[in-house]
Amino acid sequence: MRSRDWPIGAVLVSMLGLGACGKEETQTLQVDDGFRATLQRQLIEARPGEVIEIPAGRYSLPRGLSLNVSGVTLRGAGMDQTILSFAGQLQGAEGLLVNASDIIIEDLAIEDTPGDGLKVNEGRNVVIRRVRAEWTRGSHEDNGAYGIYPVQVDNLLLEGCVAIGASDAGIYVGQSRNVVVRNNRAERNVAGIEVENTIGADVYGNLVRENTGGILVFNMPDLPQPGHSTRVYQNRIEDNNTPNFGAEGTPVASVPAGSGVVINSNDRVEIFDNFISRNETANVIVSSYFATGYQGTREMAPGYDPWPETIFIHGNRFEGGGSSPDGLKLQALRLAVAGLGGRLPDVLWDGYANPAKLDGEGRLLPEFAICLDNDPAQMLNADLPNDSARLVTGDRQHRCQHAPLPAVDLLPLPG
Repeated sequence: MRSRDWPIGAVLVSMLGLGACGKEETQTLQVDDGFRATLQRQLIEARPGEVIEIPAGRYSLPRGLSLNVSGVTLRGAGMDQTILSFAGQLQGAEGLLVNASDIIIEDLAIEDTPGDGLKVNEGRNVVIRRVRAEWTRGSHEDNGAYGIYPVQVDNLLLEGCVAIGASDAGIYVGQSRNVVVRNNRAERNVAGIEVENTIGADVYGNLVRENTGGILVFNMPDLPQPGHSTRVYQNRIEDNNTPNFGAEGTPVASVPAGSGVVINSNDRVEIFDNFISRNETANVIVSSYFATGYQGTREMAPGYDPWPETIFIHGNRFEGGGSSPDGLKLQALRLAVAGLGGRLPDVLWDGYANPAKLDGEGRLLPEFAICLDNDPAQMLNADLPNDSARLVTGDRQHRCQHAPLPAVDLLPLPG
């Protein structure tokens, strides 16, 4: 690889006495748009195989950045050392927009963007590593929607990142294939980590806490690619009870505060070997399109399947949760099931199922069942199609297993 230095950045760092150590390196650089223009010119003129390095420092950028050259590495000195602040951004929908393949983005922070933090669009063989996307005022409805936002990416590794304060999803992977999301931290977002309309994703080793909903596995109805085959395992999913501050009308605005893992209209999802605790609506929610707040507001793509099917929940450790659900309907459900001092079971299913996939007793056929093999945890069928007329906990149809999903096998990645 070729490595290009960053003369203006290096000169500014030198002039201000910002070294590799000490607190001074995080002060804001009071520079004009020439600083951003120099970096943007390097991104435009980059050649495949080139490494663009941004020195340690806190840089105030009035306009967004973009990278459209494949085969490039953009590298900072660390997510707490190289900080790109967009608090005064005047132009651009994202902090950094990438439309390229065979790229690495690593070791930097993107703060306080009015729109999305880092967006990677329509690439392949992408590594996002040790990137922090944060809104420093914490959870707020005026924050940008997405922190780290790869969409329509094939063969993606997203690891060691931090996302804080997004008004939609801190870490979002949408309409992608062959994805690994591992060893990240997502805090105080509406959705901590969201995998949407994606085929083949492994989500593991992450710390997801104090969001509205911890980890979401969704299929939206108006997108051409339906997602399936997601494994969520070996994560810590804790205290996701932040009040929902998502924009009205967005899908995440319907996520109740206190949701640990939410599966919506997605198939072949395996949730195992996680520590899921103190999510006060339910530790796991399995739901259909018909139970969402956006029902009827979006077109349905041909072939869209609104029901969750072939779900396997096993080997998790559950602790607490379910004792203070969000909203009057869920509070009434808790009272009906468990009384004043009780709690909802660890797994909550809305009860919607495809009539064409039911047996003679009205149960899902075995290959489509929602299976819970996770004693002593229980599942509540909320029976929403019938206005919760028949609430059932621990139904035998859910005491089942599916074959484990295969691990995601990433193709060779850059670096």
